Amino acid sequence: MIDKRILPLAIGGLGIGTTEFTIMGLLPDMAKSLQVSIPETGHLISAYALGVVIGAPLLIGYAVKFPPRKVLIALMILFTIFNALSALMPGYWSMLFVRFLSGLPHGAFFGVGTVVASRLGGAGKEARYIALMFTGLTVANLAMVPLVTYIGHTYHWRWYFAIVALIGLLALLSLYLWLPVMEHKDGAHFRDELKFLKNKQSWYVLLITAIGFGGLFSWLSYITPLMTDIAGVSKNNMAYIMTLAGGGMVVGNLAGGYLTDRMGAAKVSIVLLCSMMIALVGVFFFSASQPVSLALTFICGGLSMSIASPVNIMMMRAAPHAEMMAAAFMQAAFNVANALGAFLGGIPLEFGLPYNYPALVGFGMTFIGLMIAMAYARKYARVPVAPVVEETLIEQ
Repeated sequence: MIDKRILPLAIGGLGIGTTEFTIMGLLPDMAKSLQVSIPETGHLISAYALGVVIGAPLLIGYAVKFPPRKVLIALMILFTIFNALSALMPGYWSMLFVRFLSGLPHGAFFGVGTVVASRLGGAGKEARYIALMFTGLTVANLAMVPLVTYIGHTYHWRWYFAIVALIGLLALLSLYLWLPVMEHKDGAHFRDELKFLKNKQSWYVLLITAIGFGGLFSWLSYITPLMTDIAGVSKNNMAYIMTLAGGGMVVGNLAGGYLTDRMGAAKVSIVLLCSMMIALVGVFFFSASQPVSLALTFICGGLSMSIASPVNIMMMRAAPHAEMMAAAFMQAAFNVANALGAFLGGIPLEFGLPYNYPALVGFGMTFIGLMIAMAYARKYARVPVAPVVEETLIEQ
Protein backbone atom coordinates (compact mmCIF):
# COMPACT_ATOMS: atom_id res chain seq x y z
CA MET A 1 0.00 0.00 0.00
CA ILE A 2 1.30 3.45 -0.95
CA ASP A 3 2.21 5.72 1.95
CA LYS A 4 -0.40 8.50 1.77
CA ARG A 5 2.17 11.01 3.05
CA ILE A 6 3.93 10.90 -0.35
CA LEU A 7 0.71 11.45 -2.33
CA PRO A 8 0.71 15.29 -1.97
CA LEU A 9 4.14 15.44 -3.61
CA ALA A 10 3.01 13.11 -6.40
CA ILE A 11 -0.14 15.19 -7.04
CA GLY A 12 2.00 18.33 -7.17
CA GLY A 13 4.24 16.56 -9.70
CA LEU A 14 1.14 15.64 -11.72
CA GLY A 15 0.19 19.31 -12.00
CA ILE A 16 3.73 20.40 -12.86
CA GLY A 17 4.12 17.68 -15.50
CA THR A 18 0.76 18.56 -17.06
CA THR A 19 1.54 22.26 -17.38
CA GLU A 20 5.10 21.67 -18.63
CA PHE A 21 4.43 19.13 -21.39
CA THR A 22 0.85 19.70 -22.61
CA ILE A 23 1.73 23.03 -24.23
CA MET A 24 3.87 21.24 -26.85
CA GLY A 25 0.79 19.65 -28.38
CA LEU A 26 -1.27 22.84 -28.32
CA LEU A 27 1.22 25.27 -29.90
CA PRO A 28 -0.69 25.55 -33.23
CA ASP A 29 -3.98 26.28 -31.41
CA MET A 30 -2.36 28.91 -29.20
CA ALA A 31 -0.48 30.49 -32.10
CA LYS A 32 -3.71 30.94 -34.06
CA SER A 33 -5.58 32.38 -31.08
CA LEU A 34 -2.77 34.72 -29.99
CA GLN A 35 -2.10 35.71 -33.64
CA VAL A 36 1.60 34.86 -33.65
CA SER A 37 3.71 32.24 -35.42
CA ILE A 38 4.29 28.75 -34.03
CA PRO A 39 8.02 29.47 -33.37
CA GLU A 40 7.01 32.60 -31.43
CA THR A 41 4.51 30.56 -29.45
CA GLY A 42 7.34 28.14 -28.69
CA HIS A 43 8.95 30.95 -26.71
CA LEU A 44 6.27 30.29 -24.09
CA ILE A 45 8.04 26.98 -23.43
CA SER A 46 11.39 28.78 -23.13
CA ALA A 47 9.88 31.37 -20.78
CA TYR A 48 8.62 28.61 -18.49
CA ALA A 49 12.01 26.87 -18.51
CA LEU A 50 13.75 30.17 -17.72
CA GLY A 51 11.40 30.59 -14.77
CA VAL A 52 12.39 27.13 -13.51
CA VAL A 53 16.12 27.86 -13.75
CA ILE A 54 15.85 31.27 -12.03
CA GLY A 55 13.15 30.41 -9.51
CA ALA A 56 14.66 27.21 -8.14
CA PRO A 57 17.72 28.66 -6.35
CA LEU A 58 16.14 32.03 -5.50
CA LEU A 59 12.99 30.65 -3.89
CA ILE A 60 14.86 27.87 -2.10
CA GLY A 61 17.39 30.39 -0.80
CA TYR A 62 14.58 32.38 0.79
CA ALA A 63 12.41 29.43 1.86
CA VAL A 64 15.06 27.25 3.52
CA LYS A 65 14.52 29.07 6.82
CA PHE A 66 10.87 27.95 6.95
CA PRO A 67 9.33 24.50 7.66
CA PRO A 68 9.20 22.40 4.47
CA ARG A 69 5.43 21.80 4.67
CA LYS A 70 4.70 25.54 4.72
CA VAL A 71 7.14 26.11 1.87
CA LEU A 72 5.50 23.44 -0.30
CA ILE A 73 2.04 24.88 0.36
CA ALA A 74 3.24 28.41 -0.50
CA LEU A 75 4.89 27.18 -3.72
CA MET A 76 1.75 25.31 -4.78
CA ILE A 77 -0.35 28.44 -4.11
CA LEU A 78 1.91 30.38 -6.50
CA PHE A 79 1.75 27.56 -9.04
CA THR A 80 -2.05 27.47 -8.92
CA ILE A 81 -2.48 31.24 -9.17
CA PHE A 82 -0.09 31.68 -12.11
CA ASN A 83 -1.64 28.81 -14.09
CA ALA A 84 -5.12 30.18 -13.44
CA LEU A 85 -3.91 33.56 -14.73
CA SER A 86 -2.51 31.84 -17.83
CA ALA A 87 -6.06 30.83 -18.74
CA LEU A 88 -7.10 34.49 -18.66
CA MET A 89 -4.22 36.34 -20.34
CA PRO A 90 -5.56 38.15 -23.44
CA GLY A 91 -2.39 38.59 -25.51
CA TYR A 92 0.96 37.05 -26.37
CA TRP A 93 3.21 39.29 -24.26
CA SER A 94 1.09 39.01 -21.12
CA MET A 95 1.00 35.24 -21.62
CA LEU A 96 4.80 35.16 -22.05
CA PHE A 97 5.25 36.98 -18.74
CA VAL A 98 2.82 34.77 -16.84
CA ARG A 99 4.40 31.59 -18.22
CA PHE A 100 7.74 32.81 -16.85
CA LEU A 101 6.09 33.33 -13.46
CA SER A 102 4.47 29.88 -13.67
CA GLY A 103 7.91 28.28 -13.96
CA LEU A 104 9.28 29.91 -10.82
CA PRO A 105 7.77 27.44 -8.27
CA HIS A 106 8.51 24.33 -10.38
CA GLY A 107 12.14 23.68 -9.46
CA ALA A 108 11.72 24.87 -5.89
CA PHE A 109 8.78 22.49 -5.34
CA PHE A 110 10.77 19.50 -6.56
CA GLY A 111 13.83 20.73 -4.66
CA VAL A 112 12.03 20.78 -1.33
CA GLY A 113 9.97 17.74 -2.30
CA THR A 114 13.05 15.62 -3.04
CA VAL A 115 14.42 16.18 0.45
CA VAL A 116 11.02 15.65 2.10
CA ALA A 117 10.45 12.44 0.12
CA SER A 118 13.84 11.03 1.15
CA ARG A 119 13.07 11.78 4.80
CA LEU A 120 9.65 10.15 4.53
CA GLY A 121 11.25 7.03 3.05
CA GLY A 122 13.97 6.74 5.67
CA ALA A 123 17.21 4.75 5.42
CA GLY A 124 17.22 2.28 2.53
CA LYS A 125 14.09 3.65 0.87
CA GLU A 126 15.12 7.21 -0.01
CA ALA A 127 15.36 6.64 -3.77
CA ARG A 128 12.07 4.73 -3.93
CA TYR A 129 10.22 7.57 -2.22
CA ILE A 130 11.83 10.13 -4.53
CA ALA A 131 10.68 7.96 -7.43
CA LEU A 132 7.15 7.90 -5.98
CA MET A 133 7.15 11.71 -5.94
CA PHE A 134 8.22 11.79 -9.60
CA THR A 135 5.47 9.28 -10.41
CA GLY A 136 3.14 12.26 -10.65
CA LEU A 137 5.32 13.67 -13.41
CA THR A 138 5.33 10.37 -15.30
CA VAL A 139 1.58 9.83 -14.94
CA ALA A 140 1.12 13.31 -16.37
CA ASN A 141 2.92 12.17 -19.53
CA LEU A 142 1.03 8.86 -19.60
CA ALA A 143 -2.53 10.11 -19.08
CA MET A 144 -3.02 13.81 -18.37
CA VAL A 145 -1.03 15.26 -21.27
CA PRO A 146 -2.93 13.29 -23.96
CA LEU A 147 -6.27 13.96 -22.21
CA VAL A 148 -5.73 17.68 -21.70
CA THR A 149 -4.31 18.03 -25.23
CA TYR A 150 -7.52 16.46 -26.57
CA ILE A 151 -9.67 18.81 -24.47
CA GLY A 152 -7.63 21.80 -25.60
CA HIS A 153 -7.97 20.81 -29.29
CA THR A 154 -11.67 20.02 -29.04
CA TYR A 155 -12.88 22.95 -26.95
CA HIS A 156 -10.25 25.66 -26.30
CA TRP A 157 -6.62 25.69 -25.26
CA ARG A 158 -7.46 27.87 -22.24
CA TRP A 159 -9.09 24.84 -20.60
CA TYR A 160 -5.59 23.38 -20.39
CA PHE A 161 -4.50 25.98 -17.84
CA ALA A 162 -7.82 25.80 -15.98
CA ILE A 163 -7.40 22.03 -15.51
CA VAL A 164 -3.83 22.54 -14.26
CA ALA A 165 -5.11 25.10 -11.73
CA LEU A 166 -7.67 22.54 -10.50
CA ILE A 167 -4.89 19.97 -10.02
CA GLY A 168 -3.01 22.64 -8.07
CA LEU A 169 -6.00 23.08 -5.74
CA LEU A 170 -6.15 19.31 -5.21
CA ALA A 171 -2.42 19.29 -4.41
CA LEU A 172 -2.91 22.10 -1.89
CA LEU A 173 -5.68 20.20 -0.12
CA SER A 174 -3.60 17.01 0.05
CA LEU A 175 -0.53 18.90 1.33
CA TYR A 176 -2.63 20.35 4.13
CA LEU A 177 -4.26 17.05 5.06
CA TRP A 178 -1.56 14.41 4.60
CA LEU A 179 1.96 15.87 4.64
CA PRO A 180 3.45 15.79 8.15
CA VAL A 181 5.13 18.78 9.70
CA MET A 182 8.91 18.63 9.49
CA GLU A 183 11.34 20.63 11.58
CA HIS A 184 13.63 22.94 9.61
CA LYS A 185 17.21 24.11 9.99
CA ASP A 186 17.70 27.13 12.22
CA GLY A 187 19.93 29.96 11.08
CA ALA A 188 20.05 28.89 7.43
CA HIS A 189 21.16 31.61 5.00
CA PHE A 190 21.18 31.86 1.22
CA ARG A 191 24.96 32.31 1.03
CA ASP A 192 25.58 29.26 3.22
CA GLU A 193 23.25 27.16 1.06
CA LEU A 194 25.33 27.97 -2.03
CA LYS A 195 28.58 26.74 -0.51
CA PHE A 196 27.97 23.27 -1.93
CA LEU A 197 28.93 24.70 -5.34
CA LYS A 198 32.53 24.85 -4.11
CA ASN A 199 32.44 21.05 -3.91
CA LYS A 200 33.68 19.40 -7.13
CA GLN A 201 31.52 16.38 -6.38
CA SER A 202 28.40 18.51 -6.89
CA TRP A 203 29.60 19.69 -10.30
CA TYR A 204 30.17 16.10 -11.42
CA VAL A 205 26.51 15.31 -10.74
CA LEU A 206 25.24 18.50 -12.37
CA LEU A 207 27.27 17.75 -15.52
CA ILE A 208 26.11 14.13 -15.63
CA THR A 209 22.52 15.42 -15.55
CA ALA A 210 22.85 18.35 -17.95
CA ILE A 211 24.90 16.50 -20.59
CA GLY A 212 24.20 12.79 -20.18
CA PHE A 213 20.48 13.17 -19.57
CA GLY A 214 20.33 15.73 -22.38
CA GLY A 215 21.09 12.92 -24.84
CA LEU A 216 17.57 11.54 -24.54
CA PHE A 217 16.08 15.00 -25.05
CA SER A 218 17.74 15.00 -28.47
CA TRP A 219 15.48 12.04 -29.24
CA LEU A 220 12.35 13.25 -27.43
CA SER A 221 12.39 16.76 -28.89
CA TYR A 222 12.00 15.40 -32.43
CA ILE A 223 9.95 12.30 -31.74
CA THR A 224 6.97 13.42 -33.86
CA PRO A 225 8.84 13.83 -37.18
CA LEU A 226 10.94 10.76 -36.34
CA MET A 227 7.87 8.58 -35.97
CA THR A 228 5.89 10.06 -38.86
CA ASP A 229 8.69 10.53 -41.45
CA ILE A 230 11.00 7.61 -40.58
CA ALA A 231 8.78 4.99 -38.88
CA GLY A 232 5.72 5.75 -41.01
CA VAL A 233 3.30 6.34 -38.12
CA SER A 234 0.21 8.40 -38.97
CA LYS A 235 0.09 11.86 -37.39
CA ASN A 236 -3.34 10.95 -36.04
CA ASN A 237 -1.70 8.21 -33.96
CA MET A 238 0.95 10.37 -32.30
CA ALA A 239 -1.17 10.70 -29.14
CA TYR A 240 -0.84 6.92 -28.74
CA ILE A 241 2.91 7.14 -29.32
CA MET A 242 3.25 9.73 -26.56
CA THR A 243 1.13 7.55 -24.28
CA LEU A 244 3.51 4.66 -25.02
CA ALA A 245 6.49 6.86 -24.09
CA GLY A 246 4.64 7.98 -20.96
CA GLY A 247 4.05 4.36 -19.95
CA GLY A 248 7.78 3.76 -20.26
CA MET A 249 8.43 6.79 -18.05
CA VAL A 250 6.19 5.41 -15.29
CA VAL A 251 7.94 2.02 -15.33
CA GLY A 252 11.45 3.48 -15.69
CA ASN A 253 10.97 5.99 -12.89
CA LEU A 254 9.91 3.34 -10.37
CA ALA A 255 12.58 0.89 -11.56
CA GLY A 256 15.28 3.56 -11.21
CA GLY A 257 14.31 4.21 -7.59
CA TYR A 258 14.20 0.50 -6.72
CA LEU A 259 17.56 -0.26 -8.36
CA THR A 260 19.24 2.73 -6.70
CA ASP A 261 18.26 1.54 -3.23
CA ARG A 262 19.52 -1.97 -4.07
CA MET A 263 22.71 -1.28 -6.09
CA GLY A 264 23.83 2.24 -5.21
CA ALA A 265 23.34 5.50 -7.07
CA ALA A 266 26.69 5.71 -8.90
CA LYS A 267 26.57 2.14 -10.22
CA VAL A 268 22.95 2.50 -11.39
CA SER A 269 23.75 5.78 -13.16
CA ILE A 270 26.53 4.10 -15.14
CA VAL A 271 24.29 1.16 -16.07
CA LEU A 272 21.47 3.47 -17.16
CA LEU A 273 23.73 5.72 -19.23
CA CYS A 274 25.14 2.65 -21.02
CA SER A 275 21.57 1.51 -21.67
CA MET A 276 20.70 4.95 -23.05
CA MET A 277 23.59 4.76 -25.49
CA ILE A 278 22.47 1.35 -26.75
CA ALA A 279 18.86 2.52 -27.09
CA LEU A 280 19.84 5.67 -29.02
CA VAL A 281 21.99 3.63 -31.40
CA GLY A 282 18.94 1.46 -31.92
CA VAL A 283 16.84 4.53 -32.73
CA PHE A 284 19.40 5.69 -35.27
CA PHE A 285 19.70 2.37 -37.12
CA PHE A 286 16.28 0.74 -36.75
CA SER A 287 13.64 3.50 -36.65
CA ALA A 288 12.49 2.60 -40.17
CA SER A 289 11.02 -0.60 -38.71
CA GLN A 290 7.75 0.41 -37.11
CA PRO A 291 7.53 -2.46 -34.55
CA VAL A 292 11.13 -1.89 -33.44
CA SER A 293 10.56 1.87 -33.32
CA LEU A 294 7.53 1.40 -31.07
CA ALA A 295 9.53 -0.82 -28.71
CA LEU A 296 12.35 1.73 -28.61
CA THR A 297 9.85 4.50 -27.82
CA PHE A 298 8.79 2.62 -24.67
CA ILE A 299 12.41 1.82 -23.74
CA CYS A 300 13.69 5.37 -24.29
CA GLY A 301 10.72 6.76 -22.37
CA GLY A 302 11.61 4.52 -19.47
CA LEU A 303 15.28 5.44 -19.53
CA SER A 304 14.44 9.15 -19.70
CA MET A 305 12.98 9.02 -16.17
CA SER A 306 14.94 6.15 -14.64
CA ILE A 307 17.99 8.29 -13.93
CA ALA A 308 16.09 10.91 -11.88
CA SER A 309 16.35 9.03 -8.57
CA PRO A 310 20.05 8.03 -8.69
CA VAL A 311 21.35 11.46 -9.70
CA ASN A 312 19.22 13.17 -7.04
CA ILE A 313 20.58 10.78 -4.40
CA MET A 314 24.13 11.49 -5.64
CA MET A 315 23.55 15.22 -5.36
CA MET A 316 22.09 14.99 -1.86
CA ARG A 317 25.18 13.06 -0.77
CA ALA A 318 27.43 15.63 -2.40
CA ALA A 319 25.68 18.46 -0.52
CA PRO A 320 24.52 16.97 2.80
CA HIS A 321 24.16 20.36 4.48
CA ALA A 322 22.35 22.11 1.60
CA GLU A 323 20.14 19.35 0.24
CA MET A 324 17.19 21.54 -0.77
CA MET A 325 19.34 24.02 -2.64
CA ALA A 326 21.26 21.18 -4.31
CA ALA A 327 18.00 19.49 -5.35
CA ALA A 328 16.79 22.82 -6.76
CA PHE A 329 19.95 23.10 -8.84
CA MET A 330 19.26 19.59 -10.10
CA GLN A 331 15.94 20.82 -11.49
CA ALA A 332 17.83 23.61 -13.25
CA ALA A 333 20.24 20.99 -14.64
CA PHE A 334 17.34 18.90 -15.98
CA ASN A 335 16.01 21.97 -17.79
CA VAL A 336 19.47 22.71 -19.19
CA ALA A 337 19.50 19.11 -20.43
CA ASN A 338 16.14 19.71 -22.13
CA ALA A 339 17.32 22.87 -23.88
CA LEU A 340 20.78 21.54 -24.76
CA GLY A 341 19.44 18.27 -26.15
CA ALA A 342 16.87 20.03 -28.32
CA PHE A 343 19.41 22.56 -29.60
CA LEU A 344 22.23 20.14 -30.41
CA GLY A 345 19.82 17.54 -31.76
CA GLY A 346 18.46 20.09 -34.22
CA ILE A 347 21.87 20.87 -35.76
CA PRO A 348 21.99 17.88 -38.16
CA LEU A 349 18.42 18.67 -39.22
CA GLU A 350 19.50 22.16 -40.28
CA PHE A 351 21.88 20.46 -42.74
CA GLY A 352 19.06 18.43 -44.21
CA LEU A 353 19.87 15.11 -42.53
CA PRO A 354 17.01 12.70 -41.65
CA TYR A 355 15.16 12.78 -38.33
CA ASN A 356 17.01 9.78 -36.91
CA TYR A 357 20.22 11.83 -36.66
CA PRO A 358 19.28 13.66 -33.43
CA ALA A 359 19.54 10.23 -31.77
CA LEU A 360 23.17 10.05 -32.93
CA VAL A 361 23.82 13.43 -31.33
CA GLY A 362 22.11 12.11 -28.21
CA PHE A 363 24.45 9.10 -28.24
CA GLY A 364 27.44 11.47 -28.16
CA MET A 365 25.99 13.49 -25.28
CA THR A 366 25.19 10.34 -23.31
CA PHE A 367 28.71 9.03 -23.91
CA ILE A 368 30.16 12.21 -22.40
CA GLY A 369 27.77 11.84 -19.46
CA LEU A 370 28.95 8.23 -19.02
CA MET A 371 32.61 9.30 -18.92
CA ILE A 372 31.78 11.86 -16.22
CA ALA A 373 29.78 9.26 -14.26
CA MET A 374 32.67 6.80 -14.39
CA ALA A 375 35.07 9.51 -13.17
CA TYR A 376 32.60 10.31 -10.37
CA ALA A 377 32.44 6.64 -9.37
CA ARG A 378 36.23 6.34 -9.23
CA LYS A 379 36.58 9.43 -7.04
CA TYR A 380 33.52 9.44 -4.84
CA ALA A 381 31.55 6.18 -4.89
CA ARG A 382 33.44 4.79 -1.87
CA VAL A 383 33.82 8.07 -0.01
CA PRO A 384 31.83 7.95 3.26
CA VAL A 385 28.78 10.17 3.24
CA ALA A 386 29.06 13.15 5.55
CA PRO A 387 26.70 12.93 8.54
CA VAL A 388 23.41 14.73 8.10
CA VAL A 389 21.19 15.94 10.90
CA GLU A 390 17.84 14.21 10.37
CA GLU A 391 14.75 16.40 10.41
CA THR A 392 12.08 15.28 12.84
CA LEU A 393 8.66 14.43 11.45
CA ILE A 394 5.82 15.64 13.61
CA GLU A 395 2.72 13.71 12.66
CA GLN A 396 -0.49 15.66 12.66
